Amino acid sequence: MKLPSPLISGRLVRRYKRFLADVRLADGQEITVHCPNTGAMLGCREPGASVWISESTNPRRRYRHTWEIVESRPGVLVGIHTGRTNDLMAEALASGMLDDLVSVRDTRREVSIADLGCRIDFLLEAADGPDCFLEVKNVTAAVEEGVALFPDAVSERAVRHLNSLVRLVERGHRAILCYCVQRADVQSVRPAAGIHPGYAQALARAAAAGVEVAGFRCSVTPGVIEPTDRVRIEVDVV
Repeated sequence: MKLPSPLISGRLVRRYKRFLADVRLADGQEITVHCPNTGAMLGCREPGASVWISESTNPRRRYRHTWEIVESRPGVLVGIHTGRTNDLMAEALASGMLDDLVSVRDTRREVSIADLGCRIDFLLEAADGPDCFLEVKNVTAAVEEGVALFPDAVSERAVRHLNSLVRLVERGHRAILCYCVQRADVQSVRPAAGIHPGYAQALARAAAAGVEVAGFRCSVTPGVIEPTDRVRIEVDVV
């Protein structure tokens, strides 16, 4: 995925009110930018961190800049824009990265399941088997060497999504939960039981019920974010 070019570099002053951040540019100017990530952004919101932002030409936007990338630690760039997650997922599918799970002939996005009151990110038309529902979660937090965590804050919404996938499996459908890790320095994803025990329990129950769980990581540069390879998923057994 090519990012809007060129991105503007700066230093994070603070992130606040979930959707806002202040950034100091190279010339010393301080601006307020849109933060497209509603999570806690654990490890990705430290004042003074190098950040990269895009600029919109839409005159209706209150804040014309959007935070895209942060250097969470020296040399480690993390894509924090959750609005780009599904496009990265589509690229991973097109590249065949999940072919061992499902060989995709066609995709539909944002599929509503009316009686469950939810929307699933993708409905995959399989080339050699039943169609499959796919839900994607963006991952940015990594507080241990080589291990990413999800979620980085209590997320009842994420639990509801898991429960919806379980319901779909109970109806005879295939369902996959896939973690999109927008950083290259991890080899596995683990449910953040210390942050949200209920999510870790819900993930274990979902896996036991037949929801398939996968994940991939991305290389991140100020010009391109690209899915690279799969990561291991650590799920507790129930």
